[in-house]
Amino acid sequence: MEVPMDPLFLAWSYIRRRKFQQCSDICTKILEDSPYDQAAWSLKTRALTEMVYIDEVEVDQEGIAEMLLDESSIAQVARPGTSLRLPGTSHGAGPTPAVRPMTHSGRPITGFVRPSTQSGRPGTMEQAIRTPRTASTARPVTSASGRFVRLGTASMLTNPEGPFINLSRLNLAKYAQQPNVSKTLFEYIFHHENDVKNALDLAAQATEHAQFKDWWWKVQLGKCYYRLGLHREAEKQFRSALNQQDVVDTYLYLAKVYQRLDQPITALNLFKQGLDHFPGEVTLLTGIARIHEEMNNIPSATEYYKDVLKQDNTHVEAIACIGSNHFYTDQPEIALRFYRRLLQMGVYNCQLYNNLALCCFYAQQYDMTLSSFDRALALVANDEELADVWYNIGHVAVGISDLTLAYQCLKLALAYDNDHAEAYNNLAVLELRKGRVEQSKAFLQTAASLAPHMYEPHFNYSALSEKVGDLQSSYTAALKSEDAFPEHVDTQQILRALHQHFAVL
Repeated sequence: MEVPMDPLFLAWSYIRRRKFQQCSDICTKILEDSPYDQAAWSLKTRALTEMVYIDEVEVDQEGIAEMLLDESSIAQVARPGTSLRLPGTSHGAGPTPAVRPMTHSGRPITGFVRPSTQSGRPGTMEQAIRTPRTASTARPVTSASGRFVRLGTASMLTNPEGPFINLSRLNLAKYAQQPNVSKTLFEYIFHHENDVKNALDLAAQATEHAQFKDWWWKVQLGKCYYRLGLHREAEKQFRSALNQQDVVDTYLYLAKVYQRLDQPITALNLFKQGLDHFPGEVTLLTGIARIHEEMNNIPSATEYYKDVLKQDNTHVEAIACIGSNHFYTDQPEIALRFYRRLLQMGVYNCQLYNNLALCCFYAQQYDMTLSSFDRALALVANDEELADVWYNIGHVAVGISDLTLAYQCLKLALAYDNDHAEAYNNLAVLELRKGRVEQSKAFLQTAASLAPHMYEPHFNYSALSEKVGDLQSSYTAALKSEDAFPEHVDTQQILRALHQHFAVL
C-alpha cells in the first residue's frame, strides 16, 4: 500500500525545486481545508512572490516621467570625471567616436546590454522618446514604475478568484509583531502586489517593533523609499543597515541610490569600502567597472573586468566587455579569443556570432566571416537585430570593394529597420559615388536627424555642401559635427577653410 506524502512537505519540496505553481496549488488545497494554517499561508505567499521576483540590485533606467519630474538640480558644468549625466566628462583615456560608436548620451557603446547603458540620460524630451528602452524593444522608457505595475496586475491571474490576500482588510500592526510571518508578507506586498505604500507601512511598524535593531527591515525601508523616489531617505536607511550588518546587497542598493543621485565618485568609494569587508566580491568589482565604463574611463573599466574574471572566469558580462574593448582598440585576434570563450560556455545568440564574424573579418580570417554571419542571420530574434547584421555584412562588402553587395545589404538593413542612422549615412556615401548628389543629401539629413550624437552624417553633409557651393549649410553641419566630436581633424580643417571664405566676403 502506497503511503501518500504529507501535502505541506510536498509543497516545501516543490518550492525548493523552484516549481512555484505546483507549490501554490497544494497550499491552496491545504488552506481550503484549514484556512488558519500559518505554515501553508506563509509558503503560498513565498511561492507567489518568487513567481514575479525581480532583483532590485540592478540600476534601472530612468524613465521620461522621472526625468521630467526630477526636482534635484545638478551643477551645469560638472568637474571632469564627476558626473554620469554629462557626456564628455571623461578622463581623456576613453576611445573617440571615430573608433567606437556612441550612444545618444555621448558614451561609448558597451559590450553587454544592461539597464542604464543603452541610452544613459537623454538630453531632450524628443531624444528621450526616440531612445529605445533596451536592445529588444523600441518603446521609450515611460516610467520605471511601469514594469512593476504590469507585473502586479498580471500576477493576480495566479488566483482566479482575485488576489490571494486582501490588503485593504489586513491589520499590518498585528502582522508586524510576528517576525516569522511579517517578512514573507512584506515581500509578497512589495513584489507581487506592488503596493509600495502598504509595504512601507509594514516595514516601518516592524522596524519599530524590532526596536530599530533589525538591519533587514532597514534595507526594506530603503527599497520602498527608493521606489517612491525619496533617495535621501533611502540613503539614510541603507547607511543605518550597514552600520549594523555588512551585507553585499546593501552596498549594491546604496550605490544604486548614489548613481541615481549622479554621484559616481561616492558610489566608487562605497564599492571600495565594500571590497575591504568582502575582498574579491564579484558584484562589487562589476559595479566599479560599470561606473568607470559609463564615465568613459575604459582602461580602468577593463582592469576591473579582468579582476572580475580572476574571481569568476565564467562571468559573461566581463568577457563580453573586455572582448569589445580589444576589438575597438584594434586587436581583433584577442577579441576573437574572448568571444570564442563565450561560445564554449554555451552562449549561443545572434549578437555573439555577429561579433565573431566582425573579429574574423578584421583578423583576416575570411573563411569564417561569412559562415558566422550565416549563423547570426539564422538566430535573429527581431527586425532590429536583422538590420544590424545586414549593416555589418554591408561593411564587410565595402572592405572587399564589392560596392554592389554593400548597396544591397544597406538597403536590406533599412528595409528591416527604417531608423538605422548608420545605414543611411553609408548609403549616402555610396549614392554620392554613383553621382546622385540630391539622394545622398537626403540620406545624410535623415541620418543626422535620427542620430544627432553621431558626427559622421554632419561631417559628410558639411563636406558635400562645401563641394556644391552651399557654404552656409556646410558651416552649420560642421559646427554640429564639432559638437559631437571636438577632436575631429577633418572637421577643423573644413571650419578653417569656411572661416577664410567668410573673412574674404
